[in-house]
Amino acid sequence: MNGSRFAGARGWPRALGRIGLQAGLAALGASVLVWAMLPLAPGDPVDMILAARRIEEPTAAQIAELRARFGLDLPLWQRYLHWLGGVLRGDLGLSWRTGEPVAEALLRRLPATLQLVGLSLAVSVVWSLALALIAVRWAGRWPDRLVMAYTRVFAAIPAFVLALLVLQFVVVGLGLGRVLSGGAGITLVLAAVVLGIDRAAGWTQLLRATLAEQMARGPADVARARGAREARILAVIALPPALLPWLTALGISVGGLIGGAPVLETIFTWPGVGAYLLQALSVRDVPVIQAFVLIAVLAYVAVSSSVDALALLIDPRLRAPREGRA
Repeated sequence: MNGSRFAGARGWPRALGRIGLQAGLAALGASVLVWAMLPLAPGDPVDMILAARRIEEPTAAQIAELRARFGLDLPLWQRYLHWLGGVLRGDLGLSWRTGEPVAEALLRRLPATLQLVGLSLAVSVVWSLALALIAVRWAGRWPDRLVMAYTRVFAAIPAFVLALLVLQFVVVGLGLGRVLSGGAGITLVLAAVVLGIDRAAGWTQLLRATLAEQMARGPADVARARGAREARILAVIALPPALLPWLTALGISVGGLIGGAPVLETIFTWPGVGAYLLQALSVRDVPVIQAFVLIAVLAYVAVSSSVDALALLIDPRLRAPREGRA
């Protein structure tokens, strides 16, 4: 036992180093794919810039100035290195539509979006954890059937449909429509609950299945033979190992939370990046789209790496070298 603990402690730096290396490689690969959105897009980028600015009859001087300003006259590899160097310095390029630095525009809007995503994530985690524990605690009885019915229904309903229903029956029906244009707290709560409940459905199904599996295994049977209560077995013995796949699914879904936030921001008129991103999409403002996708991907990489590190803390066996685990 002591040797296993020593091996696990010794494996901490190696395991964390492996996670960091994987995160770095994933971020580098993501940067290549995000940057490739521009050269792989059909048409001449200059034409897209002119269309975004609604310039119908450009002069040769305007075209040459735009090519030089956005680095479109450089070879592809130099354009990538120039773009990557700018990203590392916090420079996400200039908006084709307005000419404004994208980083400045996003920094004004990102805090509101991060509020929405953070509150939605908290709602999803608490809601799915509570429902899964309730379902397994009363497995086969009406609370379990009610939870499973919820997961089937809400897993099939897109978040924007649920948002429209909330607007119709909760906001308008209850007379709360006056708060929507002001970015009030109730708007944040409604949008976060909609996004959180939508994401929690799939997480609840996964956690319930893994909890039920752990409740049927040997350690739970031993605890029952010793007279432990079912609630204690569920919380102390079954929950910790069942959290590992649940945390993995949570980390994978963070990118979806960030990607789904702009749609709900537009529906609830929350002052985040939603309207800004939709305007960029409507005129094919590639630098803005690139920046948002890059932020979403990097957030996914960061959260996934954090989940992997948390898994090392929950399960010491993951910290041991492979030969020690064998």
